[in-house]
Amino acid sequence: MIGPDDERPRPAAATGFSDAVTIAFGDPHAQLFGVGRVGLAENGASGMMVLFRRGEPVVVAAAGGAPVDGAAAWEEVGAAGVSTAVVDPLRRWRLRYEGDEATLDLDVEAIGPLAEIDPAHPVARAGGMTGYEQPATVRGEATVGGERTEVDGLGQRGHSWGAPDWKKISLARSVSAWLGDDLAVSLTAIRPSGKRDHAAEAIAAAVLERDDSGAPRATDVPDPRLSTTYDADGRQRHAGIELWLDDERARRAAGELACGTTLDLGRLRLDCAFFAWRMEGRRGFGRYDVLRRL
Repeated sequence: MIGPDDERPRPAAATGFSDAVTIAFGDPHAQLFGVGRVGLAENGASGMMVLFRRGEPVVVAAAGGAPVDGAAAWEEVGAAGVSTAVVDPLRRWRLRYEGDEATLDLDVEAIGPLAEIDPAHPVARAGGMTGYEQPATVRGEATVGGERTEVDGLGQRGHSWGAPDWKKISLARSVSAWLGDDLAVSLTAIRPSGKRDHAAEAIAAAVLERDDSGAPRATDVPDPRLSTTYDADGRQRHAGIELWLDDERARRAAGELACGTTLDLGRLRLDCAFFAWRMEGRRGFGRYDVLRRL
């Protein structure tokens, strides 16, 4: 079971081990969507920031190899202008970014239960990574092109660690849908090398919501299904999610691209996107990232 101690950076456990915190967020009113990440690996600290304003990318930054020595807290890790802090374990965090094109100072607060990927789950075995995600509110301020904007939106904060073997992985998907402060979906999929479609992927998904009493509830989905259509360059454009709870009951969501861009990460390519989602009469938004081996 995940506890406060899991919020700390984890010591390397194997060759190729990495540890990372990711915060994704969106504020449709401000037309601002972004994802920030800091990580630790054998070659030091890494950072990534992708920020969209009015549907266009205004920040696409990634850097690795920043010197760091035995970080005991995420406050000690930063790269590419990105830094994070754990204010209250499993409850509150902070995301900051300092760059030429934009700055961010955001408070992130959990509003639902966490979705955990157990080390024994097929996704963890296929991808070599485990961790957890939590839906959150994201509030603060951003300055983009000299224009200051208040941020009041939704998002998700995740912590993952492991030693992925990209010789055995074709691509990895991270999908989330935020449909108000009481309903979210989190999905992770791993496609093995040599496979060409969704049917071959190991998938983990959870519905994060509140029960009739208002108590947070995480429901692991035994049979999640994801379908995606792409443009001519192989980037995700539309998606459908079916969350089969048993043979007769399924919860469904449909999404379409709101904004996206591509990052060249050396031997990997990241197609980073935000989708507008519809689910059970609600409208929301969320992240849909595809990380693939080149």
